[in-house]
Amino acid sequence: MIEDDARTHILPHQHKLGGVIHALHDLMRVYGYIHEEHLPIVADVFNNSVAEVRGLVSFYEDFKTHIPAHTTIRVCQAEACQAVGSRQLTKELETFYRTELGHRGKDVELEAVYCLGLCASGPAIQFNDRLIAKASIEKLRVPG
Repeated sequence: MIEDDARTHILPHQHKLGGVIHALHDLMRVYGYIHEEHLPIVADVFNNSVAEVRGLVSFYEDFKTHIPAHTTIRVCQAEACQAVGSRQLTKELETFYRTELGHRGKDVELEAVYCLGLCASGPAIQFNDRLIAKASIEKLRVPG
């Protein structure tokens, strides 16, 4: 049952500072996204309203409420990356993957992010869990 399974991942964080956030991250790690059925369970464990938990989930971009695409590409749109070509890279990715930034294509989701911590080596992207500095469309066409 989803409730029992979810509680096993939520309860260890019950008395931690920032426990709700930690619990939500664990749900993301285990399920890949935060299911609507998780919200009342988290609310119950932390004595919050479902609206408060939903507010946290919707506020933080890293929390997903849908099954993730097979591939997620996050493209840095911060000024440092824009100065070295992230806008052009975004256009190339949209064309190559046949989707738009902020949308999901067949197997790929393109997302904007505003810092990946690679400001001196932009443009930067995150390809699933892998960070890529000095990113280019050519780097993504070649596996590895």
